[in-house]
Amino acid sequence: MLSDNAKKGVERAPNRSLMYALGLTEEELRRPLIGVVSSYNEIVPGHMNLDKLADAVKAGVRAAGGTPILFPAIAVCDGIAMGHVGMKYSLVTRDLIADSTEAMAIAHQFDGLVMIPNCDKNVPGLLMAAARVNVPTIFVSGGPMLAGRLKDGRRTCLSHMFEAVGAYHAGTLDEAGVEDYTENACPSCGSCSGMYTANSMNCLTEAIGMALPGNGTIPAPYSARIRLAKKAGMQIMELVNRNIRPRDVMTEAAFRNAETVDMALGCSTNTMLHLPAIAHEAGVHIDLDESNAISARTPNLCHLAPAGDTFMEDLDRAGGVMAVMNELDKAGLLDTSIMTVTGKTVAENLAHAANRDPSIIRPIDDPYSRSGGIAVLKGNLAPDGCVVKQSAVAAEMMVHEGPARVFDSEDEAIAAIYARKINPGDVVVIRYEGPRGGPGMREMLNPTSAIVGMGLGSSVALITDGRFSGATRGAAIGHVSPEAAAGGNIALVEEGDRIAIDIPDCRIELKVPDEELSKRRANWTCPAQKVTTGYLARYAKLVSSADKGAILL
Repeated sequence: MLSDNAKKGVERAPNRSLMYALGLTEEELRRPLIGVVSSYNEIVPGHMNLDKLADAVKAGVRAAGGTPILFPAIAVCDGIAMGHVGMKYSLVTRDLIADSTEAMAIAHQFDGLVMIPNCDKNVPGLLMAAARVNVPTIFVSGGPMLAGRLKDGRRTCLSHMFEAVGAYHAGTLDEAGVEDYTENACPSCGSCSGMYTANSMNCLTEAIGMALPGNGTIPAPYSARIRLAKKAGMQIMELVNRNIRPRDVMTEAAFRNAETVDMALGCSTNTMLHLPAIAHEAGVHIDLDESNAISARTPNLCHLAPAGDTFMEDLDRAGGVMAVMNELDKAGLLDTSIMTVTGKTVAENLAHAANRDPSIIRPIDDPYSRSGGIAVLKGNLAPDGCVVKQSAVAAEMMVHEGPARVFDSEDEAIAAIYARKINPGDVVVIRYEGPRGGPGMREMLNPTSAIVGMGLGSSVALITDGRFSGATRGAAIGHVSPEAAAGGNIALVEEGDRIAIDIPDCRIELKVPDEELSKRRANWTCPAQKVTTGYLARYAKLVSSADKGAILL
């Protein structure tokens, strides 16, 4: 056992004495030591139930003959951090989580790990750590929040809540209406109830083979989630006994499967940051260009919020991720021969999967669209690419051309939107919000929700070198690479320049002659770094571009 390095023999007697100080018995030390990585805290709604899941995991580990040992991982609530300086600290926690978990796992020589994440950066951060440490590991997430209900009975969710603020500024919703959303949009613990980033990543953790079936969709308040955690605790012992490791599961074929499921589900654009970063840690390269090829052959089968009016609990009732994968397998779109943490292949996992509600999961021969939920656009405005959740774009905005309205920060843009200075047809450009320029690549849920809430969602596009929440809908195009702070052409856009967007053709063009762009570049200087001390300053010096997954170099 790996843990013998820290506990066996006379030479390790001092180490054992400290383990005895923990109250561990000789019998417990003879068993495999399983690190239980709990992201429980009291500030993130998606994590407030993780203490119960950690207890369930520990019970499962003990039942199967292991010794569970708990240690923590941090997490930020993107919704609470949204719209202020706190959002700069969201994406950057992904690497803090990966680094600190790697340190804890290797320092203490655990034989296996059970990861208990739930929210946006916490899930990919722990997947990155799992790939680095590469000891037997299984994931069990906290699960999605239930959908809310307004006083009139309509179902609702967090994306509606943000759009309600825009409607208030447009004069179409009063304060009482806003308060109705405030009190009812988020009715339970769990990751917010639509196909936002947290749920996207929990579903893809299941699709990639690192979690048991049901991980992505069983609602947080359901007792089935506790049973799943117990089973994960038991299953880690099989993985330890068979020495099945993360890099045995997270193969190139597994990442292709995950991207295919991503396109079918209509996941958050943030997956285009996280999957390359996780793959990098697993020794696998993901190219954004391949994402378009996968999208082109993958039908979009689900329209959960914000793309539609259904929620994670509906997807779970319809059969969950396994049912979606089963539909994809009918068309031969998955590699079902590969190993998963169930100890079985994908094909074996899908043997009993069924689509129980074709209105939630469209059959493979009757999709919402013949191509997937995400598109990567390229052109002179984004030579290295940018991303859009095309499944959440209004049909009339799939092809659009309009004048640029240029802002050098999210705060400037949101002020202009609320002041009703944005007109139908405009293309809002928000720059210097990229991984380096932000620093931290803030999510732009406030401005996108304001645009939709003010009735401009079918006539205004937004382009940024920042990123978007999974709750964003509309012609919101993020991750523009190279970013403005790196001298990308987005830094050269001037007020009134024409920008042409063609999502079906995967093109985005700044309609300014090359000679004029060269003149502008000669006169361009990068603004001073916004943050000069602390972790964000160090992050800005080390982070790569968004098209590389914003990994630290």
